[in-house]
Amino acid sequence: MILLFVVSDAFLPYMRIRFGIGKSDRTLMNRIKVAFFAEILIEDFDGASRTMFQLIKRIDQERFEYLFICGVGPDTIRGFECVKVPVINLPVNAGYTMALPAMVKKNIKKRLKAFQPDVIHIATPSLLGTFALKFGRKHELPVITIYHTHFISYIDYYLKYTPILIDRVKQIIAENQRVFYNQCDMVYVPAGSIKKELEEMGVASSRMKIWKRGVDNELFSPGHADRELMKKLVGNDNPTVIFASRLVWEKNLETLFRIYDHMQRCGLAINLLIVGDGGAKRSCVQRMPKAIFTGKVSHQELSVLYASADLFLFPSVSEAYGNVVLEAMASGIPCVIANGGGSKDFIKDGFNGFKSEPYNENDYIDKMLLILNHPKLRNKFIFEGLQYTRHLSWNKLAYTYFTDLTSISRSSAPLAEA
Repeated sequence: MILLFVVSDAFLPYMRIRFGIGKSDRTLMNRIKVAFFAEILIEDFDGASRTMFQLIKRIDQERFEYLFICGVGPDTIRGFECVKVPVINLPVNAGYTMALPAMVKKNIKKRLKAFQPDVIHIATPSLLGTFALKFGRKHELPVITIYHTHFISYIDYYLKYTPILIDRVKQIIAENQRVFYNQCDMVYVPAGSIKKELEEMGVASSRMKIWKRGVDNELFSPGHADRELMKKLVGNDNPTVIFASRLVWEKNLETLFRIYDHMQRCGLAINLLIVGDGGAKRSCVQRMPKAIFTGKVSHQELSVLYASADLFLFPSVSEAYGNVVLEAMASGIPCVIANGGGSKDFIKDGFNGFKSEPYNENDYIDKMLLILNHPKLRNKFIFEGLQYTRHLSWNKLAYTYFTDLTSISRSSAPLAEA
């Protein structure tokens, strides 16, 4: 009698224990090969990079093999090759670059043909992302992407001195995103409001899947509070309001300036702590001379600053999600944020925080004072915020991602000459 076994990946741990199949034997079975395209692959560069590395750090190398193709990044990531593409600096966004795949397309196609991917993962609908999408469609490979950046919301800031162009540029971006995302097999979107916006642009709902973000509840926790450190930093015992973000104009910094001006005019005994760096930092320092600036800090340092502050302020309306709001909630401080962007989806107004009219500094101030002057309300927001963030697990999100990769991958056939 001949006994046939069909061994699934889920059954492998049992097989290893029962029959002694070890990691080396896994090479006898085909790993799913993923070609991963991203502009920048530096772990703590920004929120998008941190999200990508939450997945990268959880790659099961017995089940998956990756080829990374990026503009800026290391030579290898977790032992997988990282192919570099020439870049140019973006003048409107200091520190950011754009990859130019056309300059090395023959080399990229050669690497891809040698790698024989089963799935294409695209981080951004950029020139590099478009190259990856075209390659995937040509070779009938499934394409998965994560909506990291709410580009269309940046236009109001970057074209504010040429307002006649704003609507037209937004139309162009919306059309490009409609075409791009409708060619992807799966589009992860971080919030229901973002999904609705994309649907209004014409992106098919069937291609989108709500995939939020996780938070490290051990790193970001009320237990990291250090009131003495905060007192040394700000120089007094007054309440401290913290703003943590890249210092770039699309974070609605001009509203932050007006909030600061209001605080100074009214003589409010409140410290404003600004955490982060970016192209607009010099302007921020000039406009808010009595604020305390830390510059860029590590995640460990940030967790202490969050937990040691009294309130988190975030007027940005350009977030696809807004990881910093979740980090603040998990750290045990109440939040006052803009009623805009993806961040607004996880603040229930008056229940676990406050949402303010995005450009109304008086509304932010009123709600900040309401929290600071009413301990019961503040404690309620803290409690509900902690309850909310406890359920946001990176492990669960990574499980969904890798399960979806498995389901959309196909048996790899040799790629034809590109």
